[in-house]
Amino acid sequence: MYKNNSNKGYEWRDTATSLATLAADMLTRGFTKLLIPFSFAQAAESVTPFHLSPSGWWVWPLGLVVTDLCYYWAHRADHQIRILWVAHSVHHSSRYFNLSTGMRRPWLYPGIFTLRGLAFVPAAMIGFPAWMIGLSYVMVFFYQIPVHTERIGVLPGPVEFIFNTPSHHRVHHGSNAQYLDRNFGGILILWDRIFGTFTAEREPVLYGTVHDVDSFNPLVVNYGELVSLVRDVRSSSNWSARLRHVLGRPG
Repeated sequence: MYKNNSNKGYEWRDTATSLATLAADMLTRGFTKLLIPFSFAQAAESVTPFHLSPSGWWVWPLGLVVTDLCYYWAHRADHQIRILWVAHSVHHSSRYFNLSTGMRRPWLYPGIFTLRGLAFVPAAMIGFPAWMIGLSYVMVFFYQIPVHTERIGVLPGPVEFIFNTPSHHRVHHGSNAQYLDRNFGGILILWDRIFGTFTAEREPVLYGTVHDVDSFNPLVVNYGELVSLVRDVRSSSNWSARLRHVLGRPG
């Protein structure tokens, strides 16, 4: 049974929660989201025999495309590995979809961000400098903020086919059964079309997670899923079950 989809536009408490998580993220991101997450990429850069020079003009657009592909797999893992979902669920916790939703960010999860950084190792191994990967990641991140809107409908066909758009990202934030774990692309939606995770927007989207947080408290929003994971691990009777809770699919 789907939730009521009456949550349109903005709700001041929901927006305040999103902005509070953004403020906390900005205060901590220098350590948890820029330095640590790309430590694996820095290590890969130091051992790979391949090194692409940023002086080549073509290295920059290619680096952005490759980083976007790495982001696709990191984002897909966010939804399919529960320990990663612990942090990423914060971004999906709002039952509204607007620009403030795009700013709802997890904070103080350095271990999870570091593990997620493994997805960008291939970009470093083929020769892209770790700092360029990090800069490209920032570009992928900022591209996605304006696609969090209900004010833009379906764009012209070629745009919808190639790029992540508001329509595609509304699907990604849906808790409808047919919308779960779809449309992971950052800038390009082509990755979803290639790897079989694309779904077009057809019916009204029900935003939020399958099990809603039902709180505007930023601490509850940020750590609620972590508390649930710890509870499930503690209640498990053996290590096999505990590992499944940590590394298996959410739910």
